[in-house]
Amino acid sequence: MADYSVYSAPELVHLLGKRFKDYRIRANMTQKEVADAAGLTSLTVSRFEKGTVNNISLGSFLLLLKAIGCIDYLDDFLPNQPEMLYTYRDNQTKIQRVRHKNSEL
Repeated sequence: MADYSVYSAPELVHLLGKRFKDYRIRANMTQKEVADAAGLTSLTVSRFEKGTVNNISLGSFLLLLKAIGCIDYLDDFLPNQPEMLYTYRDNQTKIQRVRHKNSEL
């Protein structure tokens, strides 16, 4: 398994673009077909696949995944976490956020 923590955000976007191209080709779709299905431009798809963009919006990326039929892979990308007992208070209400107390000097 690769250690993605060593990559910068632009490098990760570049890797995703290259991987996306493989998925698009396996889906037997052209860049134009994907762009039309996603409501994006062909230039956006091309730049993403070539790695000439340093950033792509999460919304655009999700639209691209939908266009090639891979949106269900989100569960692999960020799976749901199992319930943990420590996420509940004594009165059985679920903790909604973490707060740290200010330390006194």
